[in-house]
Amino acid sequence: MTTGNHILVTHFILLRFFHDLHLLLFAVLLSLYILTLMANTLIIMIINADHTLQTPMYFFLTHLSCLEVCYMSVIIPKMLENMLVEKMGISFVGCAMQMFFFLFFGVAECFLLAAMAFDRYMAICNPLCYMVIMSSSVCGKLVVGSYACGTIVGLVHTIITFSSPFCGLLIKHFFCEIQPLLELLCGDTFLNEVQVIAVAVFAIMVPFLLVILSYVCILSTILKMPSAEGRLKAFSTCSSHLVVVTLFYGSASFMYLRPKSTYSPPVDKLFSLSYTIVTPFLNPMIYSLRNEEVKGAIRKLWRKMLDA
Repeated sequence: MTTGNHILVTHFILLRFFHDLHLLLFAVLLSLYILTLMANTLIIMIINADHTLQTPMYFFLTHLSCLEVCYMSVIIPKMLENMLVEKMGISFVGCAMQMFFFLFFGVAECFLLAAMAFDRYMAICNPLCYMVIMSSSVCGKLVVGSYACGTIVGLVHTIITFSSPFCGLLIKHFFCEIQPLLELLCGDTFLNEVQVIAVAVFAIMVPFLLVILSYVCILSTILKMPSAEGRLKAFSTCSSHLVVVTLFYGSASFMYLRPKSTYSPPVDKLFSLSYTIVTPFLNPMIYSLRNEEVKGAIRKLWRKMLDA
């Protein structure tokens, strides 16, 4: 339906990731989705079951695993559904909800990764005060703050975008991402672009700079350690987090910190695939396979299951 120069939108049309390989991609994505759900759920169960893992680092890791599960579940089920139907679409309300929850979980993860960097900073640079400063109350407030930031950013983007008039229905993407939706808005979208970049600076660059600052201090402390074994042990506790931060912030920064004139649907879809599917899939392996405490807890849980 059209009203004046804009369309009264009740639904949007989405694009397939690959037109000729959607059945193969369906099988691959479904497998990755199930494996990611299982891996993150296993991490949550192991941390909650093993009392030796009841530390701030693993408290944050539990919430990170929860966010990864929710983050993927906002995008992948609808994407899989659309791969099996001839006409890929999503309702107006469904698109708004998908965009809000995608931003909510994504921004919450940005700030949670910053909180995890601060936790590593306190553990390495102030070990004597670590358990006092990183109390359960402080950890809880950092997590709540991360979710609060996600809520604010999600609401701001969603309300501004979906209260604007649309002049098109075809979203050149496989889910309701901000940049493809901006291309459907009527008239000059300069203010919308400025809003996206401004919020992205707050949601991506601020926590990223906090991460960088934390690791500069950590690196300085590690280099001052007299023992090579001590330096290696200290760095090993941070390396997993650094890999995750690089993957997540790198792809997110590319997507959001640039003007609309540089958007390229094929390239953007590949980068979106990176932080919506690849990163959540790799995180459990990065944190568990390279972590002796987690591997020890898995072996302990496995022995209990066999004995039972």
